[in-house]
Amino acid sequence: MSEKGNLTAFWRVLGYVWPQWPRLIAVFLWAILISAMFSASFLTIIPLLKVMMEEEGLHSWVDRKICAQRYGMDFYVPSRSDFADEGAEETQYLLINRIDQNKWADRLDLRRGDMIAAVKPEGALEPMTQPGKMLEVLATSETQTVLELTIRRPDAQGQIQVASVSQAIPPKPFFADAAQWPLSFIPRDGSREAVFHAMILVIVGLTIVTILRCLARFYQTFLAEKIVSIANAQLREDVFRHVMFMPVGFFASRGTSDTTSRIISDVAMSGRGIKIMFGKTLREPMVAIGALFTAFLINWKLSLLFLCSGPLVIGVIAILGRKMKKAARKSLVSTAHLLGRIQEAMAALRVIKVYNRQNWEIEQYEKNNRSLLKYQLRISKIESMTSPLMDALGMIVGGGVILVGAAWVTFQYDGMQPSSFFALLAGLGVAAESVRKLSDVWNNVQQANAAAERVFAVLDEPLEKEAPDAFELKPLSREIVFRDIVFTYPGASQPALNGINLTVPAGQTVAIVGANGSGKTTLVNLLPRFYDPDSGQILIDDQDIQRATLASLRDQIGMVTQNVVTFHDTVANNIAYSKPDATREEIIAAAKKAYAHEFICTLPGGYDSMIGEQSSGFSGGQLQRIVIARAILKNPKILIFDEAMSQIDADSEAKIHKALGELMKGRTCFLIAHRFSTVISADRIVVLDGGQIVGQGRHEELMQTCPTYMRLYETQLIGKAQSR
Repeated sequence: MSEKGNLTAFWRVLGYVWPQWPRLIAVFLWAILISAMFSASFLTIIPLLKVMMEEEGLHSWVDRKICAQRYGMDFYVPSRSDFADEGAEETQYLLINRIDQNKWADRLDLRRGDMIAAVKPEGALEPMTQPGKMLEVLATSETQTVLELTIRRPDAQGQIQVASVSQAIPPKPFFADAAQWPLSFIPRDGSREAVFHAMILVIVGLTIVTILRCLARFYQTFLAEKIVSIANAQLREDVFRHVMFMPVGFFASRGTSDTTSRIISDVAMSGRGIKIMFGKTLREPMVAIGALFTAFLINWKLSLLFLCSGPLVIGVIAILGRKMKKAARKSLVSTAHLLGRIQEAMAALRVIKVYNRQNWEIEQYEKNNRSLLKYQLRISKIESMTSPLMDALGMIVGGGVILVGAAWVTFQYDGMQPSSFFALLAGLGVAAESVRKLSDVWNNVQQANAAAERVFAVLDEPLEKEAPDAFELKPLSREIVFRDIVFTYPGASQPALNGINLTVPAGQTVAIVGANGSGKTTLVNLLPRFYDPDSGQILIDDQDIQRATLASLRDQIGMVTQNVVTFHDTVANNIAYSKPDATREEIIAAAKKAYAHEFICTLPGGYDSMIGEQSSGFSGGQLQRIVIARAILKNPKILIFDEAMSQIDADSEAKIHKALGELMKGRTCFLIAHRFSTVISADRIVVLDGGQIVGQGRHEELMQTCPTYMRLYETQLIGKAQSR
């Protein structure tokens, strides 16, 4: 089990995902593609805003971006509002507002604040003086074309100095042709039709990107679901497989409902955590990174200001995550208790009704249910708190970014323009929303981790012990010896068996009798190694059974337990459970020996009739005969009957006595029976009292020598006492 506060158990669950690494790679690539398309979607917002909000237009904006990369200088094209009191001719220039060092413009000694008044390509008759035309020439001219630039530069006294420079231009940036190709479908004039066509182009592009992104998200989500479903199924199988080989004592002390809850509910919850891990947890950081990357491209300073809130957000998420894990763990325990209450009530419904205890059971159920409700409400409180907290933090940080950005737009600081500012806010908003979703993810991961801890607590339980050099036990041929056996149930203060010494020759039938709690069932449960003694040995033909393989030991043992156990399957399959490869003839022969064939033939489906859940549709005597037929079919060397005929009517008992008499010949049998007729037919009777053997022999002998046996017989408790 993981230590408190870490995710060790959750990482172990992820170990069930790694074998599907090709799908994991695909999920990761889809997430990257989704992020890229998200970024592309937001990048299309800038040209859309350019068209709707500013006079620059799409062509000029794209040309300006190409020029910034190509020449190492960025321009600001003054609008008419910048020169409201001056003539229109004052707007006919490109204002340089940024120069990159060691680039083409820097090498020409151009400076920030210079104004490009005209651009004349080599061989042209007239220079270009309109800003849009100048940008077009600068952006689209081929490599090594010589351009003559007319530069207007204010001197220290504010006087404008005019100069001309000529220079071959550098290559276009790699994205230039791709960026200008879609614009070739839009006229370069500033007409309303051109603006409308530009908007159509941007919206169509945004729609295509969105559709592709949605398709990518579908495939990524489906693959993640498939990965989780396969991992969940494998984990359930591993837990169930582990449970099948765990000691019986684990379930005797803890019950089965909690383990059932762990296999079903807890595995499902841990699977939801994996699903989120390869859904939101993979996708949202990619989206946030893409959005932040876009924001940094627009303005890295404001983006960095936004990121300053990161430590505070992480701290809040961590605190809420710890609270969520604690509440989730208690909720899972309460769910297991509630499941146990339901299973117990459904199994004991007849008893509940006959004793009119419905209201008491309802009260107990409501008590468990309210406990579960308390922890579920605590989880809901944390979940409900997370999103508002993230929204509040986002508003505080976002408000600061908006104020700073608005000031920069107002005062034209760092070349910030309204369209770029709103695109920046959109990118930061997407990043903030992704972080908010990730806060929910962390809460879900903590719940999944709490569930995974409970699942792996079962998987980490030790299996039934088997010696490293265990040997195949040969079939019993001589005797079974219990030597100095001492056994104490886990948590008990007194041993259930204390100093048991018993030798049973092969082929002998031994009846074990004693009062309630004397250790009868405990003794026979040591033989198939459902439990191992604290000290002492059990020997079969002088071989210690603890050194033999469990399979070879149990292959020799057949058992009919006190509580009749059948499975939701056909009658034939229930009988053949002890020998899966049995033929129909062998099944029928075993049923005849158990006197079950006659009533099976009267069933609508005969041997193919289904035994319902909790053995519904069959009487206790019929079920008892079916499980006896199962033991007969196995044809074991050792037979254990625990209350074997407690639910058989007198007529069936007489028939079964005859069948068992034939079956027991040449076999070693242990009978835990309380009917006088069964006890006296045994070869030997062993009397237990307080976990010790107080007498053994035939009935007549014990009536003379064993007060405990005499007391049981004379008070008729032999037919009433129950084995432990």
